[in-house]
Amino acid sequence: MSEQITSPLPAALPAALPATWHWATTWCASAQGPYPSGNATAQPCLDFAFPDPAQGACDQSFRLIVKPAIWGRLARIRLTNAFGSQTVRFGGIHLGMPSSSAALIPGSNQPVTFGGSSELTLPPGACAWSDPVRLPLVEDPHSPLLRAHKLAVSFHVLGTSGPMTWHAKAMGTSYLTPPGAGAAGHLEDEQSFSYSTTSWFFLDAIDVLAPPDTRVVVAIGDSITDGSASTLNGFDRWPDVLQRRLQAEHGNRVAVLNAGIGGNRIAGPPAYSLAEPFPGGPSMADRLARDVLSLSGVTSVIWAEGTNDFGEMGQASVAQVQQTMTDVVMRLRAALRGVTVVGATNHCVSGASIANHGSPVQEAKRQQLNVFIRSCGLFDVIADFDAATFDAQTGRMRAAFIPDSAVGGAGDGVHPNRTGYLAMAQAVPLEPLL
Repeated sequence: MSEQITSPLPAALPAALPATWHWATTWCASAQGPYPSGNATAQPCLDFAFPDPAQGACDQSFRLIVKPAIWGRLARIRLTNAFGSQTVRFGGIHLGMPSSSAALIPGSNQPVTFGGSSELTLPPGACAWSDPVRLPLVEDPHSPLLRAHKLAVSFHVLGTSGPMTWHAKAMGTSYLTPPGAGAAGHLEDEQSFSYSTTSWFFLDAIDVLAPPDTRVVVAIGDSITDGSASTLNGFDRWPDVLQRRLQAEHGNRVAVLNAGIGGNRIAGPPAYSLAEPFPGGPSMADRLARDVLSLSGVTSVIWAEGTNDFGEMGQASVAQVQQTMTDVVMRLRAALRGVTVVGATNHCVSGASIANHGSPVQEAKRQQLNVFIRSCGLFDVIADFDAATFDAQTGRMRAAFIPDSAVGGAGDGVHPNRTGYLAMAQAVPLEPLL
């Protein structure tokens, strides 16, 4: 990103909040490219909402539904134009709590400002943090009742946006108004938001003000982290399950963030072009600064990736992936003092039914990379996803983990379902993350 506008802590914190509190990211979604480059799951037809992808949004509003990992009385949001080719103007920006569909809990919707202004102008490549926003329904951030709630980020795109920065695989439903509908973010009913989407646009992070002992864990990777084949709107991706494991024991003090991108690679593509964007987004090496280092309060990183580097379209060497992995971990440690880095092994995709996966060459490379992850000493902890999902009798992923939980059907042999993600989350040791 060419520019990042930061938001400081409020000059006067509420009396109940000590000055030692800090911003901690409670939700993120890695920007992966300009719409429609990417791999959404169960995406409704968006031809009516966005007739021309090159024109993008046109005088219309978005209501994006997200689930925070932890809660706070004060929040801020980050909007991004990372992959845009023209300046985008936002207005009518609000933060509220949904009741169902696109409708909001009455009285929860709060206006959001950026530098005191109700509008935000983002040139290509830029992002911006909002001013702090009070969440009126969050009296006690530790209340177990909040765990069931979500946030709704609404905003209006003035004029046309051009190519829209997005995250394709939200694995949840958000809402859009038709083109030309104008500003609707202030409305608390659902009537104006007639279209739905299973992707997020322009929004890539939300922070809450949190106590100093708060831990922020970032899960980075590909579609296995992004949640392909998990339950739509069920929050059953392995980072979601890990969040619930930690929350059950430690309450509102540990956030697990999902920075996965479907199709992402460790070492490729060698260059990312907006003219010909790669569906999996920039390589992990190229997106590290934006998708991990720029988040607030990060204390741990879990890295589960490598499968796409070795598919027929990836064709990276094991040595290349190992070297890039080493470089990225060194950058993490240099930028985030005391960070805990967890290396996750890659599970078996032999017998996969989708193109570019399941070949003997890919399987051999996967096994070599797993040996490296387990033995190189680069990581503080190992999460053995391979052992958690492998069936020694068949030499493949366990059969019960293959049927697709998102859209139904037999599954593809690459992406675990809800059952598989439950097993993977159990393979992550909890104590090193605290």
